[in-house]
This record gives sequence, structure tokens and C-alpha cells, in this order.
Amino acid sequence: MERIAPERITTRRQFVEQMGLLYDRGGWSHHRLAHKAGLSPATVRKAVSDTAVLPRADTVRALMKAFRMDPAPWLEARGRIRDKEKGPERAAVSPPAREAAEEQPPPDAPRHLVGVIPRGADCYQIRDVLALLEKATAEADGAVPPRGRVLTGMGGVGKTQLAAAYAREVWDAGRVRMLLWVTASSRPGIVAGYAEAAAALGLSVATDDPEQAARRFLQWASTTRDTWLIVLDDIREPGDVQGWWPPDRPSGQVLATTWRREAALVEQGRRRVNVGLFTPEEARDYLTAKFRVHEMTDDPGQMDALAEDLGWLPLALAQAAAYMVDLGLDCAGYRERLADRRRTLAELVPEPEHLPDDHGKVVAAAWSLSIERADQARPVGLARPLLQLCSVLNPNGIPSSVLTSPPALGYLTFAASAGAAGRDTDGTDGTDVWDGLRVLHRFSLLDHDTAAGGAVRVHALIQRATRETLGEQERLRTAHTAADALMHVWPRIKYDQITSVLRTNANSLHEVTHTDLWRHTGDGGRECGHPVLFRAARSLSDTGQVEAAVGAYDELFQAGDRILGPEHPDTMSARRGRAHARGEAGDIAGAMAEYGELLSDLTRTLGPEHPRTFSARNDLATLRRRGGDVAGAIEELEELLAEQEWILGADHPDVLATRRNLANSRGEAGDADGAVNAFESILAHQGRLARPDDPDDLQAMLSVRESLAKWRGDAGDAAGAAAACEELLADRERIQGPDHPQTLAAWKDALHWRWRRGDTENLLEEYERLVAAHVRILGADNPATLVVSGILARVRGKKIDPASAVEDLERLVADHLRVLGPDHPETLRTRAQLAYSRGQAGDAVSAVSAYEDLLADHERILGRDHPQTLATRNGLGRWQAESGDVVAAVTTFEEVLADRWRVLGRNHEHTQNTLKSLERWRRRLQRESQVQQRDTKRRRTRHRSKGPRGGPEWSGPPGHE
Repeated sequence: MERIAPERITTRRQFVEQMGLLYDRGGWSHHRLAHKAGLSPATVRKAVSDTAVLPRADTVRALMKAFRMDPAPWLEARGRIRDKEKGPERAAVSPPAREAAEEQPPPDAPRHLVGVIPRGADCYQIRDVLALLEKATAEADGAVPPRGRVLTGMGGVGKTQLAAAYAREVWDAGRVRMLLWVTASSRPGIVAGYAEAAAALGLSVATDDPEQAARRFLQWASTTRDTWLIVLDDIREPGDVQGWWPPDRPSGQVLATTWRREAALVEQGRRRVNVGLFTPEEARDYLTAKFRVHEMTDDPGQMDALAEDLGWLPLALAQAAAYMVDLGLDCAGYRERLADRRRTLAELVPEPEHLPDDHGKVVAAAWSLSIERADQARPVGLARPLLQLCSVLNPNGIPSSVLTSPPALGYLTFAASAGAAGRDTDGTDGTDVWDGLRVLHRFSLLDHDTAAGGAVRVHALIQRATRETLGEQERLRTAHTAADALMHVWPRIKYDQITSVLRTNANSLHEVTHTDLWRHTGDGGRECGHPVLFRAARSLSDTGQVEAAVGAYDELFQAGDRILGPEHPDTMSARRGRAHARGEAGDIAGAMAEYGELLSDLTRTLGPEHPRTFSARNDLATLRRRGGDVAGAIEELEELLAEQEWILGADHPDVLATRRNLANSRGEAGDADGAVNAFESILAHQGRLARPDDPDDLQAMLSVRESLAKWRGDAGDAAGAAAACEELLADRERIQGPDHPQTLAAWKDALHWRWRRGDTENLLEEYERLVAAHVRILGADNPATLVVSGILARVRGKKIDPASAVEDLERLVADHLRVLGPDHPETLRTRAQLAYSRGQAGDAVSAVSAYEDLLADHERILGRDHPQTLATRNGLGRWQAESGDVVAAVTTFEEVLADRWRVLGRNHEHTQNTLKSLERWRRRLQRESQVQQRDTKRRRTRHRSKGPRGGPEWSGPPGHE
């Protein structure tokens, strides 16, 4: 772009573009130029890039001063452009613009600064919120600008500092003739500030009444043509300023700060500006600058971590930085102290007389007045206990259903009654809780998102400060109430989307209450861990996050062992959960070893006939079956079933669970007909025991019907299995609804057996609908969604193009790796599907390579004899043969056949399939060998018929004619 002298600039676009050239050639940044010119970054950004708006005259002056250029020609160019855009007719009828008055103030007009603008904080950060103030005051193309702004936000976010920075910028730039700073924390303070302004302006009154002087000042503000700015800092009660708001005039601006968010504060042309926390970049810049002043340095990663620990709260960062400087601590050392629950927040900041930046309170006390006043608002006495209950849950999202659950309502009723000086109450209900949350929201103590179903967010430091006011028994009651509330709303459905939110809240609760949840009173009055701890860990396994589940159960085991002892039932339960999760993660050998140790300890402490011991034996047999030793699993289950029936009786739920496990094991051993007979017997037995209205009995019946349909199909009756699954789907929809995860599972099974029986009409469309339903209900990353997405990919490959299945499965493998990890069984299974699809798409060589990589992982994770490992080896043999390496394929099939024969048995379906493949490719190899022999014989015959090279042609034996 060509540089143009100011005298030649004729349009708004040219003016801004030339400003942009000066900016670019100077190598400025918006923040650096803003600091140099005394403007906000937003004003600078607009002046050098927004060609739709002509910069203000005072902005041009400040920028030219920063550029070290004469502002006069630029102001003249700006005036020419404004005159040209207005036109002669409009200029004749329009009143003088406010900006024109500002550009040509009377030379002898006095300026008045009344009150004391707080000094800027050390290493003050120019924040983007100033852009909102600039935007709110900029008049764009004749629109009336909002002249009143109310800065709201929780205590400690820096509202006063932002207002002070804006006031200094406006005053220093000469944009107002009169600036008044009022400490508006009380009505008398507001009146006194206005009276002082009246005196400074020489507005005499007949009496010494400050209210009369204050009203005289407001009258002046409503009639003067002088520009003014009035700052009302720290409004604590909206009623204090009622009747004392400055007038809404074109020549004036009002800026207020408050932690209140009542609607009355933003009426009559006033706009709310929400002041948030530091951004991570602002927090790091602040700490860097603060340390540099004191000749300190620190690791940027530790600074970022400290800012996150303090929730990016400016007040907390300022006081923490001062504390570190005073004691010579680095960020890591301060974080260590901050994590120590024995230290309060008040002990981690300087003493009150040594606070930085004229702070009046330590960070822990920043919200005490807000809490006190909120507790006095209607419903009286509810805000404080409601905040206490929120203080032990997840700061980033608490479902409103938790706070309105019966355990929470009982806690709040008791606390509100106690806080109301013994006054009788009728009990707290959901409406009261909603109103209490709105009170806390209005006082900026939490955020109550009405658009998100009433979800609640609380800053972590407000939570900690609230918890530190609780006595031991009050803290214990609060923790157990929160845990009971989470358990009450926790869905029975494994894959319900709210589960992750509740689990996060349970984890936060456990973290901040430390050992309190291990002081729960269980059956018989024995101290134990609260059930929510185990529900949260189990939900990780239920949703496929098995590695995280192993870690969660390990933490529970460590805590239980330390607090309750190694032989406590909850410690044993944590060990069992950890072993189960290890098995789900694919570590069958490790899980079996852990179950073996657990079973030994259970037998020693509880006895061999205790139900917990029986359950551990059932789990161990299941792992043995999953590890490939189906025959050993069947033997153990048969022995276990006999003992359970003798001790517990044939109708005990644990006995029926063992029977189901045994039936599945027989089916996996190749006896699908035996599995069908067993499940038919179980179904009849449970039908006699089931209570018509009991949901658990109904679910058990549906589960047995699912297993019966599966084995019926595997026994060869695909049509019968499809019919059974369709009946089951109808029952699931009727009983549980169409969006229940188990209904989705029944839908998947019904489509599977339709496919197996050969009914492929509209099958692709049905699977697409099924995947869409999974994504909508469970989410795209749910394990069940990933499974049906893999099925859809295979169906699409069959119906449309095998190459499309490869593309879909490649994306799906990436999702599995991201969500479940590389060693999860579902990840391995999806990789096997991808390898098979590569072969189906005609790339047998790539299929072989993929199967070889997969086989190495299967053998490492599952072992050489695991059924999935054997299936992978079998697939490798197939694609070796298809790629032309029949010799290698035959060798592979021979090895797989020997292992399947040994592991699964001679008559197992998989063993027979390998045998058929081996025989097929042996015949192929034999035919190729025979063809090769014939070809070799022919070549030899032709060679003999030609005789010696160069000699006479052979014509037969001597004497032949």
C-alpha cells in the first residue's frame, strides 16, 4: 500500500489505512501501542484496522504522540472527512456535535477532578474488558451510545482497577471537563461525593444540607454542555443509589462497579459489563512482570499451574505474588503450601498491613460481606447453607437436580431453621432452592445458568473460603449430604450422559473432603466408605474408560487400606473393582493373578462359603473363560454352582448369576444348543420367582431373553433369534422408552440377526438411524456408539463399496485410540475389522501387514492362546493365502488348528472353520504342486526332443522308420 501524506487523504478508508501503515512500519503490537498512547488495546485495534469508523480526535492525538508525529495535519484531514460526510444541508440543520465541542473547548474552561482515583495496581494488566467500555462509549454512524455502564463480577476480579484505568485514560486524554470518583458503598457516601462535586463547581446552596448540594450537582449534570464522567465505585445495595443515579445525557458518562447483578442496576440506558477472570495469558504476563520488578524468575509452566490453582483470580494472584516475594518462594513452593489442607487461605497471603496495591482485605475475606448480605435476602437463611453445599462439589458444573434432591432439601431445611434463630419453617422445597441460587447469583457468589437447566458454577477459591468456615461436624454433615444427593440422582443406566457430570462432582467431593467420605456409617453401625466413591469408579468401567477405572479403584484401595484397614470389606471391594477393571482393559493375566490373591484373602477372613467369596470365584471363572481357558472355566463354575446351591439355595440371585455364566461358557465352548437349553431353563426359573412390579426382576428376565436369543442364533436359528430380538425390542421400548441405552442395544441385536438371516432390505438405512440415535443419546465417543459405528462401516462396505468401509474404519480406529487407548479390547477388535476390510477391498498385502501388527499386540496383551489372538492368527492365514503366499498360509493354519484344537476343542465352530481353511489351501497347494510337476516334466520332454544343441535332429531309435 502506498503511503499518502495527510493533506491528500480524502476518505475514511484512506485515513484508517494510513494509520495502519504507521502501525505496521513501527512494529507495534496493540498492547504496546495502547500502553504508549494511554489508550485501550481495543481502541488502538479499531483505529488502525476498522475502515468503517473514523477514529476520535483525542485518539488521533494520542496515537500521533506515540508515533512521534505532528497531530495537526491528521486532525485537519479528519475534519475534512467529517465535513464531507455530513454534507452542507445536514451541517446546517444539525446541532453541534459533541466531538466538535471536545475538539475546540474554550481556552479558559476549567477542568475538575473530584475524588481520588485509586492508584493503578503494580504491573497492571491492560485487559480486553476495556474494549467493551470503549465500544460502549463510541458513537457509531449517528447511533445513540449507551452512556451508563455497570461493571459486575465476583469480588477480586479487578472491577475497581478497570474503572480506575478507564477514568485515568479519559481524564488524561482530555475527553471530559469534569470527572467525579465516588465511593458508593453507602447512600451517605454517594450524597457526600455529589456534594463535594457541587462545591468544586461553585454550585452554592442556601443551606449546608449535603442532599441539597448533591441535588444541585445532579441538576448541573443534567443541563450542562460540558462533558463529564461519574464513577460510582463499589455499590453494595441497589437501594442506596435509587434516586441518585446521574442523568442520562449526551454529554455525560456513568461508570459503576458492583458485585450485585440486580435488574434495577441496568435500567434506563445502563448496560451491564461482566468482568471475568484473567485469561491464562494475562495471568502469566502479570506474574512475569511482578517477578521481574523484584528480580525474580520462574518456570513459565509453574506460573501457569499456579494461575490455574488460583482460578485466574486477579486479587488472589496479586496477594500470592506478594507473599512469594516476601518469603522468597517460587511458584512450586507456593503451590505446595496451597495444596496443604492444614493451611487456610488467610495464611497464604501477606498480613493485612502488608497487602499489595492498597488492598483492604485478604482474598479469603473478599466475599464475607457478600455472603452475609445474601443470607439476609429472601429466602432468609438459605444462601449460606446452599453455598456451603455447593462448596464441596465440582466448581465447573453442579446439576440443579443434586441441590433439589431429598437429601439436599433436608440439609437445607435444618440449616435454614437453625440460621433463622429457631424460627419454625415449613421446609425447603425446589422453589426455595431456585430462589436461593438466584440470590447467590445476584451477589456474584456463583453463576446460575438458567439456560442450562439451572446448572451452577462456583469459583474454587470461594468454595475453599466457604469450607474453611465450617466446623468439623458441620463439614462432615455437608460432605455426607452432598454424597447422598449424588447417589439419589445417579441414574441406573450405565451410559446416561449425566453420569460423567455426577462422577466429576463425586471426584471433587472426595478430593476436597479428604477422609470425610470414609467416615460413613454403614450397616451394623460400622464405619465405611460412602457408596458414591464406588459408584463413581464403577461408572468409568461402565463407559469404557477402563484405564481410568483401574486408577480410580487403586486410589480407593490405597485410601481404604490406610483408613479402614486391609481386611475391611470396602478395601476388599476396591481390590475386586481394580482386578475387574484390569480384566476389562485386556490384562487378563494380571487380573487373574489379582483375583487369586483376593480370593485367598476372602477365604481366610470371611470363609469359603461367604457370598463375597463365591462372587470372587465367579469373577475368576469369567476371566479364565475370557482368557481362552473355556474348559477350565466350565469346570470351576460347575463346582461353584453345586456349592452355592447347597449353601444359598437354588433361588438365590448369586446362584442364578452363576448359572448364567455357566450357560455362556458352554456356548463359547461350542455347545450353542446346550447354552440355549440352559437359558430356557433359567428363564423358566426366573419367571416363577419374578415379582410383577419389581424393576430388578423385570430387568433380569429381559437380560436372560437377550442371552437366549443370541445363543439361538449361534445355534443356527437366525430367524428365531431375529424374531426373539424384535419382540424384546418392542418390550424394551414399552417398558424403558425408545431412548434407553438398553433399548438401543436391543435394536442393534435385532438388526444383527436380520442381517444373519439374509433380510438386508433397508438394512443400511436402519444402521444409519441406529448410529444417529446413539450419537444423540449417548454421545459420539461412547463405547456403544463406537461399536455400532463399526458395524455400520462393515454394512456400508458390503452394500456399497469395500473401500468405503476402510475409510470409515480408519477414522473409527483413530477414535478408539483417542477415547479408549491402544490396548483396549474394543480398539483391538476394531483394528481387526479394519485389517479384514483392507483385504475385502482387494489389498491383501496391506491386510497381511495389518494382521501382523495386530497379532504382535494381541500376543503381548492377551496371550497367544486367547480366542481373539487365535482369530487374528486365523485371519492372517487367510490373507496370506489371498496374497499368493499359500505356503505361509498353510503353515499358519496348521499352527492355529493345533492351538484351537487344544484350547477350544475339536468340535468348536472356530476349530472346524480353521480345519476347513487348512484343507482348502492344502488342496490348492497340492494342485499347484501337481501343475508345477507337470510343467517341469513337459519342459524336460521338450528339451530331450530337440537333442544336443547344434546337432542333428533326433529321429528315433536306431532302426526306426
